[in-house]
Amino acid sequence: MRYQFEMTLRRAEGALVRVLGTTERRGFRPLAFEGAAPDGGDRWQLRMTVESDRAPVALQGQLAKLYDCLSVEVQPCA
Repeated sequence: MRYQFEMTLRRAEGALVRVLGTTERRGFRPLAFEGAAPDGGDRWQLRMTVESDRAPVALQGQLAKLYDCLSVEVQPCA
């Protein structure tokens, strides 16, 4: 099943790498990324589409524990 994660991340070196690493280690396959950062802002808005047979709350909880991750919301893809 496919899920879409909406995240707000701190603009920190390695933040995206930590998100990707956590995603793959938890058994989710990243399919697409889309993101934006306001000019001069200290945060990124990131949308990540993943695929897995696992429940999305498993990944949502792990991403929320990352220091760089300020918020995480998940919803199934249509």
